[in-house]
Amino acid sequence: MFGPAKLWSFFANVNWSFSFMKALILVDIQNDFLPGGALPVPNGEAVIPVANNLQAVFPLVVATQDWHPADHGSFAGNHPGKKVFDQIELNGLPQTLWPKHCVQNTRGAEIAAALKQDRIARIFSKGTDKGIDSYSGLFDNGHRKSTGLGEWLGAQGVIEVFVCGLATDYCVKFTALDAAQMGFKTRFIEDASRGVNLRPDDVANAIAQMKRSGVKVAQSAELLVSK
Repeated sequence: MFGPAKLWSFFANVNWSFSFMKALILVDIQNDFLPGGALPVPNGEAVIPVANNLQAVFPLVVATQDWHPADHGSFAGNHPGKKVFDQIELNGLPQTLWPKHCVQNTRGAEIAAALKQDRIARIFSKGTDKGIDSYSGLFDNGHRKSTGLGEWLGAQGVIEVFVCGLATDYCVKFTALDAAQMGFKTRFIEDASRGVNLRPDDVANAIAQMKRSGVKVAQSAELLVSK
């Protein structure tokens, strides 16, 4: 796993016109995770105004985007006899089966229209390989391939990231964990995120896991004070 030494090695290619900076990572704020979508996160729409306000206080904003092929192995419909939320093994990794969602070039995969995008420097796609899922915005679930987000942030001089979006107990959590493991100082913005909670304690357990891994928990109000 990458650590601080690996992160600092990225700086050989840093664009030094940037100062060391903080970055906001907006995770998977997409139509299919909002009300009316294929896999709606309860109250997921509530993250949008908070995320919009937060963008103004960060020098760099990036987003991640689930971008699945229609035959993705995480879709229950691609496994005859299986149903949504069943557990299977996919190419050697445990896999929850989901409804078909965020299929490439569909409205469900689009970034939510209400999310301001003029300050988003780049959108990083994930989940593009049908044979492996990618909850994290930095790697696939097996850490077999990088999305390029971590390397790109390092090259911009970023040393601290703030992670929020959908969903707390899946893609937000794994993005924050991977960022911390790569050596970024990492904060999870709790009120700018919402969880799926397939089991009642999933969100609480996700936050506890992030804390154990060195991720700090923040609220938007404390960040907006500096606006």
